[in-house]
Amino acid sequence: MKITIFGTGYVGLVTGACLAEVGHDVLCVDVDESKIERLKQGIIPIFEPGLETIVRDNFNQGRLHFTTSAREAVEFGDVQFIAVGTPPDEDGSADLQYVRAVARTIGEAMTATKIVVNKSTVPVGTGDKVRAEISTALAERGLSIDFDVVSNPEFLKEGAAVNDFMKPDRIIIGTTNPASEKRMRELYAPFNRNHDRMIVMDLRSAELTKYAANAMLATKISFMNELANLAERLGADIEQVRIGIGSDPRIGYHFIYPGCGYGGSCFPKDVQALHRTARDVGYNAELLAAVESVNDRQKVKLFDLIVRHYGGQEALAGKTFALWGLAFKPNTDDMRAAPAREVMAALWAAGAKVQAFDPEAMEETLRIFGQRDDLLLCGTRDSALKGADALIVCTEWKAFRAPDFALMASALKEKLIFDGRNVYDPKRLAEDNWLYYGIGRGLSISAR
Repeated sequence: MKITIFGTGYVGLVTGACLAEVGHDVLCVDVDESKIERLKQGIIPIFEPGLETIVRDNFNQGRLHFTTSAREAVEFGDVQFIAVGTPPDEDGSADLQYVRAVARTIGEAMTATKIVVNKSTVPVGTGDKVRAEISTALAERGLSIDFDVVSNPEFLKEGAAVNDFMKPDRIIIGTTNPASEKRMRELYAPFNRNHDRMIVMDLRSAELTKYAANAMLATKISFMNELANLAERLGADIEQVRIGIGSDPRIGYHFIYPGCGYGGSCFPKDVQALHRTARDVGYNAELLAAVESVNDRQKVKLFDLIVRHYGGQEALAGKTFALWGLAFKPNTDDMRAAPAREVMAALWAAGAKVQAFDPEAMEETLRIFGQRDDLLLCGTRDSALKGADALIVCTEWKAFRAPDFALMASALKEKLIFDGRNVYDPKRLAEDNWLYYGIGRGLSISAR
Protein backbone atom coordinates (compact mmCIF):
# COMPACT_ATOMS: atom_id res chain seq x y z
CA MET A 1 0.00 0.00 0.00
CA LYS A 2 1.04 3.63 -0.52
CA ILE A 3 1.21 5.39 2.83
CA THR A 4 1.82 9.02 3.73
CA ILE A 5 3.06 10.01 7.19
CA PHE A 6 2.75 13.65 8.26
CA GLY A 7 5.45 14.25 10.85
CA THR A 8 8.92 12.74 11.25
CA GLY A 9 9.12 12.93 15.01
CA TYR A 10 9.22 9.99 17.35
CA VAL A 11 5.86 8.49 16.36
CA GLY A 12 5.91 9.41 12.67
CA LEU A 13 9.41 8.16 11.95
CA VAL A 14 8.96 4.85 13.78
CA THR A 15 5.59 4.29 12.11
CA GLY A 16 6.89 5.11 8.64
CA ALA A 17 10.04 3.02 8.96
CA CYS A 18 8.24 -0.02 10.37
CA LEU A 19 5.50 0.07 7.73
CA ALA A 20 8.20 0.27 5.05
CA GLU A 21 10.03 -2.62 6.69
CA VAL A 22 7.09 -4.98 5.99
CA GLY A 23 6.85 -3.88 2.36
CA HIS A 24 4.59 -0.85 2.19
CA ASP A 25 5.61 2.18 0.11
CA VAL A 26 5.91 5.05 2.59
CA LEU A 27 6.43 8.80 2.15
CA CYS A 28 7.22 10.85 5.29
CA VAL A 29 6.69 14.60 5.12
CA ASP A 30 7.94 17.34 7.42
CA VAL A 31 8.19 21.14 7.21
CA ASP A 32 11.75 21.08 8.55
CA GLU A 33 13.95 21.04 5.41
CA SER A 34 17.22 20.39 7.25
CA LYS A 35 15.66 17.48 9.12
CA ILE A 36 14.43 15.92 5.87
CA GLU A 37 17.87 16.31 4.28
CA ARG A 38 19.51 14.64 7.28
CA LEU A 39 17.05 11.77 7.12
CA LYS A 40 17.88 11.24 3.46
CA GLN A 41 21.51 10.95 4.54
CA GLY A 42 20.61 8.38 7.19
CA ILE A 43 21.03 10.80 10.10
CA ILE A 44 18.35 10.07 12.70
CA PRO A 45 17.21 12.99 14.91
CA ILE A 46 16.43 10.77 17.92
CA PHE A 47 18.06 7.82 19.63
CA GLU A 48 15.88 4.72 19.44
CA PRO A 49 17.42 1.23 19.38
CA GLY A 50 17.13 -0.36 15.92
CA LEU A 51 15.53 2.65 14.24
CA GLU A 52 18.59 3.96 12.40
CA THR A 53 19.14 0.63 10.66
CA ILE A 54 15.61 0.19 9.32
CA VAL A 55 15.37 3.83 8.23
CA ARG A 56 18.62 3.60 6.29
CA ASP A 57 17.86 0.15 4.82
CA ASN A 58 14.36 1.00 3.64
CA PHE A 59 15.42 4.36 2.25
CA ASN A 60 18.20 2.66 0.27
CA GLN A 61 15.78 0.00 -0.98
CA GLY A 62 13.30 2.62 -2.19
CA ARG A 63 10.42 1.83 0.16
CA LEU A 64 10.86 4.82 2.46
CA HIS A 65 10.90 8.36 1.07
CA PHE A 66 11.13 11.85 2.58
CA THR A 67 9.79 15.19 1.37
CA THR A 68 8.86 18.69 2.47
CA SER A 69 6.11 18.98 -0.14
CA ALA A 70 2.69 18.62 1.46
CA ARG A 71 0.96 18.43 -1.91
CA GLU A 72 3.25 15.63 -3.03
CA ALA A 73 2.53 13.83 0.23
CA VAL A 74 -1.26 14.13 -0.08
CA GLU A 75 -1.15 12.93 -3.66
CA PHE A 76 1.11 9.98 -2.76
CA GLY A 77 -0.75 7.99 -0.13
CA ASP A 78 -4.14 6.29 -0.19
CA VAL A 79 -3.85 6.31 3.59
CA GLN A 80 -2.72 9.56 5.23
CA PHE A 81 -1.32 9.30 8.76
CA ILE A 82 -1.29 12.36 11.00
CA ALA A 83 1.62 11.91 13.40
CA VAL A 84 2.48 15.45 14.45
CA GLY A 85 3.00 16.76 17.97
CA THR A 86 0.23 17.62 20.41
CA PRO A 87 2.13 19.59 23.08
CA PRO A 88 0.35 20.71 26.25
CA ASP A 89 -1.28 24.12 26.08
CA GLU A 90 -1.08 26.59 28.96
CA ASP A 91 -4.22 25.13 30.55
CA GLY A 92 -2.97 21.54 30.28
CA SER A 93 -5.10 20.65 27.27
CA ALA A 94 -3.54 19.17 24.14
CA ASP A 95 -2.63 21.78 21.55
CA LEU A 96 -4.24 20.59 18.30
CA GLN A 97 -3.00 23.35 16.00
CA TYR A 98 -0.61 21.03 14.14
CA VAL A 99 -3.15 18.23 13.79
CA ARG A 100 -5.75 20.66 12.46
CA ALA A 101 -3.24 22.27 10.12
CA VAL A 102 -2.41 18.87 8.57
CA ALA A 103 -6.11 18.06 8.22
CA ARG A 104 -6.69 21.34 6.39
CA THR A 105 -3.68 20.69 4.16
CA ILE A 106 -5.13 17.32 3.19
CA GLY A 107 -8.46 18.91 2.38
CA GLU A 108 -6.80 21.62 0.31
CA ALA A 109 -4.74 19.17 -1.76
CA MET A 110 -6.65 15.90 -2.08
CA THR A 111 -8.05 14.94 -5.47
CA ALA A 112 -9.11 11.36 -4.70
CA THR A 113 -10.60 9.29 -1.89
CA LYS A 114 -8.40 9.11 1.23
CA ILE A 115 -8.42 7.45 4.62
CA VAL A 116 -7.05 9.91 7.17
CA VAL A 117 -5.62 8.22 10.26
CA ASN A 118 -5.00 10.03 13.51
CA LYS A 119 -1.83 8.48 14.93
CA SER A 120 -1.08 11.40 17.23
CA THR A 121 -2.32 11.21 20.81
CA VAL A 122 -5.38 13.43 20.72
CA PRO A 123 -8.34 14.20 23.02
CA VAL A 124 -11.68 12.53 22.50
CA GLY A 125 -13.55 14.31 19.73
CA THR A 126 -10.48 15.24 17.68
CA GLY A 127 -11.55 12.93 14.87
CA ASP A 128 -14.66 15.06 14.42
CA LYS A 129 -12.52 18.20 14.27
CA VAL A 130 -10.23 16.64 11.66
CA ARG A 131 -13.26 15.64 9.60
CA ALA A 132 -14.63 19.19 9.84
CA GLU A 133 -11.32 20.75 8.75
CA ILE A 134 -11.10 18.53 5.69
CA SER A 135 -14.76 19.05 4.80
CA THR A 136 -14.42 22.82 5.08
CA ALA A 137 -11.32 22.87 2.86
CA LEU A 138 -13.06 20.72 0.25
CA ALA A 139 -16.16 22.92 0.32
CA GLU A 140 -14.02 26.01 -0.23
CA ARG A 141 -12.66 24.31 -3.36
CA GLY A 142 -16.20 23.44 -4.48
CA LEU A 143 -15.42 19.71 -4.36
CA SER A 144 -17.15 16.67 -2.92
CA ILE A 145 -14.64 13.85 -2.42
CA ASP A 146 -15.21 10.84 -0.20
CA PHE A 147 -12.86 10.41 2.75
CA ASP A 148 -12.95 8.84 6.18
CA VAL A 149 -11.22 9.66 9.47
CA VAL A 150 -9.92 6.77 11.56
CA SER A 151 -8.28 6.69 14.99
CA ASN A 152 -5.20 4.48 15.34
CA PRO A 153 -3.39 5.51 18.54
CA GLU A 154 0.24 4.50 19.06
CA PHE A 155 1.42 2.37 21.97
CA LEU A 156 5.18 2.72 21.64
CA LYS A 157 7.54 2.70 24.60
CA GLU A 158 10.57 4.90 24.08
CA GLY A 159 13.58 2.62 24.07
CA ALA A 160 11.56 -0.29 22.68
CA ALA A 161 9.46 1.43 20.01
CA VAL A 162 10.60 -0.59 16.99
CA ASN A 163 9.94 -3.88 18.75
CA ASP A 164 6.58 -2.60 20.03
CA PHE A 165 5.52 -1.68 16.50
CA MET A 166 6.75 -4.87 14.87
CA LYS A 167 5.31 -7.11 17.63
CA PRO A 168 2.34 -5.16 18.99
CA ASP A 169 0.29 -6.21 22.00
CA ARG A 170 -2.76 -4.71 20.31
CA ILE A 171 -3.65 -2.57 17.31
CA ILE A 172 -6.51 -0.23 18.16
CA ILE A 173 -8.63 0.93 15.22
CA GLY A 174 -11.41 3.46 15.72
CA THR A 175 -13.96 3.35 12.91
CA THR A 176 -17.50 2.22 12.19
CA ASN A 177 -16.94 2.26 8.43
CA PRO A 178 -16.61 -1.33 7.09
CA ALA A 179 -14.57 -0.17 4.09
CA SER A 180 -12.08 1.66 6.31
CA GLU A 181 -11.84 -1.29 8.66
CA LYS A 182 -11.06 -3.57 5.73
CA ARG A 183 -8.38 -1.21 4.47
CA MET A 184 -6.76 -0.94 7.92
CA ARG A 185 -6.77 -4.72 8.23
CA GLU A 186 -4.91 -4.92 4.92
CA LEU A 187 -2.42 -2.32 6.15
CA TYR A 188 -1.67 -4.19 9.38
CA ALA A 189 -1.93 -7.73 7.98
CA PRO A 190 1.87 -8.29 8.21
CA PHE A 191 1.67 -7.73 11.97
CA ASN A 192 -1.21 -10.17 12.48
CA ARG A 193 0.27 -13.38 11.10
CA ASN A 194 0.43 -15.24 14.43
CA HIS A 195 -2.93 -14.08 15.73
CA ASP A 196 -5.28 -11.16 15.23
CA ARG A 197 -4.09 -8.30 17.42
CA MET A 198 -6.55 -5.81 15.97
CA ILE A 199 -9.31 -4.43 18.18
CA VAL A 200 -11.91 -2.39 16.32
CA MET A 201 -14.17 0.08 18.12
CA ASP A 202 -15.82 3.42 17.52
CA LEU A 203 -13.58 6.42 16.95
CA ARG A 204 -14.15 8.16 20.28
CA SER A 205 -13.55 4.99 22.26
CA ALA A 206 -10.26 4.50 20.43
CA GLU A 207 -9.20 8.06 21.25
CA LEU A 208 -10.01 7.50 24.94
CA THR A 209 -8.22 4.14 24.99
CA LYS A 210 -4.85 5.78 24.44
CA TYR A 211 -5.30 8.27 27.26
CA ALA A 212 -6.72 5.61 29.54
CA ALA A 213 -3.70 3.35 29.01
CA ASN A 214 -1.15 6.06 29.80
CA ALA A 215 -3.16 7.37 32.74
CA MET A 216 -3.38 3.86 34.20
CA LEU A 217 0.39 3.34 33.95
CA ALA A 218 1.10 6.78 35.41
CA THR A 219 -1.31 5.98 38.25
CA LYS A 220 0.61 2.80 39.12
CA ILE A 221 3.86 4.76 39.28
CA SER A 222 2.44 7.54 41.47
CA PHE A 223 0.72 5.01 43.72
CA MET A 224 4.02 3.24 44.35
CA ASN A 225 5.75 6.55 45.01
CA GLU A 226 3.03 7.46 47.50
CA LEU A 227 3.60 4.13 49.26
CA ALA A 228 7.37 4.67 49.13
CA ASN A 229 7.05 7.93 51.03
CA LEU A 230 4.87 6.17 53.58
CA ALA A 231 7.32 3.24 53.87
CA GLU A 232 10.14 5.66 54.62
CA ARG A 233 8.24 7.05 57.58
CA LEU A 234 7.20 3.61 58.83
CA GLY A 235 10.67 2.10 58.66
CA ALA A 236 9.68 -0.33 55.88
CA ASP A 237 11.52 -1.09 52.63
CA ILE A 238 9.34 -0.35 49.61
CA GLU A 239 11.42 -2.69 47.44
CA GLN A 240 10.39 -5.63 49.61
CA VAL A 241 6.79 -4.42 49.46
CA ARG A 242 7.04 -4.19 45.67
CA ILE A 243 8.14 -7.80 45.41
CA GLY A 244 5.37 -8.85 47.75
CA ILE A 245 2.53 -7.19 45.89
CA GLY A 246 3.97 -7.80 42.42
CA SER A 247 3.71 -11.56 42.99
CA ASP A 248 -0.07 -11.13 42.83
CA PRO A 249 -0.92 -11.69 39.11
CA ARG A 250 -3.75 -9.17 39.42
CA ILE A 251 -1.10 -6.52 40.13
CA GLY A 252 2.07 -7.78 38.42
CA TYR A 253 5.53 -6.24 38.43
CA HIS A 254 5.18 -3.79 35.56
CA PHE A 255 5.23 -0.08 36.44
CA ILE A 256 5.37 -0.58 40.21
CA TYR A 257 8.97 0.58 40.61
CA PRO A 258 9.21 3.53 43.02
CA GLY A 259 11.55 6.30 42.04
CA CYS A 260 12.06 10.02 41.51
CA GLY A 261 9.01 10.43 39.26
CA TYR A 262 8.00 9.79 35.68
CA GLY A 263 8.81 12.04 32.74
CA GLY A 264 8.95 11.88 28.96
CA SER A 265 6.70 13.12 26.21
CA CYS A 266 3.62 11.03 27.02
CA PHE A 267 2.66 10.47 30.64
CA PRO A 268 2.89 14.09 31.91
CA LYS A 269 1.01 15.68 29.03
CA ASP A 270 -1.51 12.85 28.61
CA VAL A 271 -2.53 12.84 32.28
CA GLN A 272 -2.90 16.62 32.12
CA ALA A 273 -4.89 16.47 28.88
CA LEU A 274 -7.26 13.78 30.18
CA HIS A 275 -7.79 15.76 33.37
CA ARG A 276 -8.58 18.85 31.30
CA THR A 277 -10.96 16.85 29.12
CA ALA A 278 -12.80 15.70 32.25
CA ARG A 279 -13.16 19.30 33.44
CA ASP A 280 -14.44 20.36 30.02
CA VAL A 281 -17.35 17.91 30.32
CA GLY A 282 -18.10 18.86 33.93
CA TYR A 283 -16.44 15.93 35.69
CA ASN A 284 -13.94 16.31 38.53
CA ALA A 285 -11.39 13.55 37.94
CA GLU A 286 -9.81 13.68 41.39
CA LEU A 287 -7.61 10.63 40.90
CA LEU A 288 -5.99 12.12 37.79
CA ALA A 289 -5.24 15.32 39.68
CA ALA A 290 -3.65 13.29 42.48
CA VAL A 291 -1.50 11.28 40.04
CA GLU A 292 -0.05 14.48 38.64
CA SER A 293 0.37 16.09 42.06
CA VAL A 294 2.22 13.08 43.50
CA ASN A 295 4.55 13.01 40.49
CA ASP A 296 5.34 16.71 40.74
CA ARG A 297 6.22 16.22 44.38
CA GLN A 298 8.28 13.11 43.68
CA LYS A 299 10.52 14.94 41.22
CA VAL A 300 11.95 17.03 44.06
CA LYS A 301 12.30 14.01 46.37
CA LEU A 302 16.01 13.55 45.66
CA PHE A 303 16.74 17.20 46.31
CA ASP A 304 14.80 17.00 49.58
CA LEU A 305 16.92 14.01 50.64
CA ILE A 306 20.08 15.94 49.76
CA VAL A 307 18.96 18.99 51.75
CA ARG A 308 18.01 16.76 54.69
CA HIS A 309 21.41 15.09 54.67
CA TYR A 310 23.37 18.35 54.62
CA GLY A 311 21.09 20.14 57.07
CA GLY A 312 19.75 22.85 54.78
CA GLN A 313 20.01 24.35 51.30
CA GLU A 314 22.63 26.88 52.37
CA ALA A 315 25.04 23.99 53.00
CA LEU A 316 24.92 23.02 49.31
CA ALA A 317 26.62 26.17 48.05
CA GLY A 318 30.01 25.31 46.57
CA LYS A 319 29.44 21.56 46.61
CA THR A 320 29.76 19.40 43.50
CA PHE A 321 27.49 16.46 42.72
CA ALA A 322 28.07 13.64 40.26
CA LEU A 323 24.84 12.85 38.45
CA TRP A 324 24.27 9.62 36.53
CA GLY A 325 21.36 9.60 34.09
CA LEU A 326 19.86 12.61 32.32
CA ALA A 327 17.24 11.03 30.03
CA PHE A 328 13.84 10.42 31.59
CA LYS A 329 14.33 6.65 31.17
CA PRO A 330 16.97 4.25 29.81
CA ASN A 331 17.46 3.57 26.08
CA THR A 332 16.48 7.05 24.94
CA ASP A 333 17.99 10.52 24.71
CA ASP A 334 14.64 12.14 25.50
CA MET A 335 14.87 14.63 28.38
CA ARG A 336 11.35 16.01 28.20
CA ALA A 337 10.06 16.36 31.78
CA ALA A 338 13.02 14.28 32.98
CA PRO A 339 13.46 14.21 36.78
CA ALA A 340 17.16 14.99 36.33
CA ARG A 341 16.22 18.43 35.06
CA GLU A 342 14.36 19.22 38.29
CA VAL A 343 17.25 17.95 40.41
CA MET A 344 19.86 19.97 38.52
CA ALA A 345 17.76 23.14 38.56
CA ALA A 346 17.34 22.89 42.33
CA LEU A 347 21.05 22.21 42.90
CA TRP A 348 22.04 25.16 40.72
CA ALA A 349 19.63 27.44 42.54
CA ALA A 350 21.29 26.39 45.80
CA GLY A 351 24.74 27.24 44.44
CA ALA A 352 25.94 23.69 43.76
CA LYS A 353 27.66 22.32 40.66
CA VAL A 354 26.83 19.18 38.67
CA GLN A 355 29.13 16.73 36.88
CA ALA A 356 26.80 14.67 34.70
CA PHE A 357 26.94 11.61 32.49
CA ASP A 358 24.33 9.81 30.39
CA PRO A 359 25.03 7.16 27.73
CA GLU A 360 22.85 8.91 25.12
CA ALA A 361 21.52 12.27 26.32
CA MET A 362 24.71 14.36 26.45
CA GLU A 363 24.05 16.25 23.21
CA GLU A 364 20.44 16.84 24.23
CA THR A 365 21.59 18.20 27.60
CA LEU A 366 23.96 20.61 25.85
CA ARG A 367 21.17 21.66 23.48
CA ILE A 368 18.81 22.40 26.38
CA PHE A 369 21.18 24.08 28.85
CA GLY A 370 24.12 25.22 26.73
CA GLN A 371 27.49 25.90 28.29
CA ARG A 372 27.25 26.62 32.02
CA ASP A 373 29.94 27.13 34.64
CA ASP A 374 27.96 24.94 37.07
CA LEU A 375 27.51 22.03 34.64
CA LEU A 376 30.29 19.73 33.49
CA LEU A 377 29.30 17.07 30.96
CA CYS A 378 31.65 14.12 31.42
CA GLY A 379 32.69 11.59 28.81
CA THR A 380 32.34 8.52 31.02
CA ARG A 381 30.38 7.28 33.99
CA ASP A 382 33.43 7.14 36.25
CA SER A 383 34.94 10.47 35.22
CA ALA A 384 31.80 12.21 36.48
CA LEU A 385 32.66 11.03 40.00
CA LYS A 386 36.08 12.68 40.23
CA GLY A 387 36.18 15.16 43.08
CA ALA A 388 32.40 15.18 43.61
CA ASP A 389 30.91 15.32 47.09
CA ALA A 390 28.28 12.66 46.36
CA LEU A 391 26.64 10.64 43.60
CA ILE A 392 23.04 11.11 42.45
CA VAL A 393 21.38 8.45 40.28
CA CYS A 394 18.39 9.69 38.25
CA THR A 395 18.10 7.08 35.46
CA GLU A 396 18.52 3.32 35.78
CA TRP A 397 20.75 2.65 32.78
CA LYS A 398 22.21 -0.86 32.74
CA ALA A 399 25.71 0.60 32.79
CA PHE A 400 25.02 1.96 36.29
CA ARG A 401 23.86 -1.30 37.86
CA ALA A 402 27.22 -2.86 38.73
CA PRO A 403 29.81 -0.11 39.23
CA ASP A 404 33.20 -0.50 40.86
CA PHE A 405 32.40 0.70 44.37
CA ALA A 406 36.06 0.76 45.38
CA LEU A 407 36.83 3.08 42.47
CA MET A 408 33.78 5.17 43.36
CA ALA A 409 34.98 5.49 46.96
CA SER A 410 38.38 6.74 45.80
CA ALA A 411 36.87 9.25 43.35
CA LEU A 412 34.21 10.76 45.61
CA LYS A 413 34.98 13.02 48.57
CA GLU A 414 32.50 11.03 50.66
CA LYS A 415 30.99 7.57 50.30
CA LEU A 416 27.53 9.00 49.73
CA ILE A 417 24.83 7.99 47.22
CA PHE A 418 21.39 9.44 46.56
CA ASP A 419 19.68 6.72 44.52
CA GLY A 420 16.55 7.92 42.73
CA ARG A 421 15.84 4.53 41.15
CA ASN A 422 16.72 2.12 43.98
CA VAL A 423 19.41 0.54 41.83
CA TYR A 424 21.69 -0.54 44.66
CA ASP A 425 21.44 -2.87 47.66
CA PRO A 426 21.47 -0.69 50.80
CA LYS A 427 22.53 -3.52 53.09
CA ARG A 428 25.63 -4.28 51.02
CA LEU A 429 26.54 -0.61 50.89
CA ALA A 430 26.01 -0.22 54.64
CA GLU A 431 28.44 -3.08 55.26
CA ASP A 432 31.06 -1.10 53.32
CA ASN A 433 30.29 2.11 55.26
CA TRP A 434 28.50 3.91 52.45
CA LEU A 435 25.83 6.46 53.27
CA TYR A 436 22.85 5.55 51.10
CA TYR A 437 19.55 7.28 50.46
CA GLY A 438 17.01 5.47 48.31
CA ILE A 439 13.32 6.00 47.63
CA GLY A 440 11.13 4.55 50.38
CA ARG A 441 13.88 2.40 51.91
CA GLY A 442 13.24 3.12 55.57
CA LEU A 443 14.85 -0.09 56.76
CA SER A 444 18.09 0.58 54.88
CA ILE A 445 18.32 4.11 56.25
CA SER A 446 17.77 3.03 59.87
CA ALA A 447 20.26 0.16 59.40
CA ARG A 448 23.08 2.66 58.99
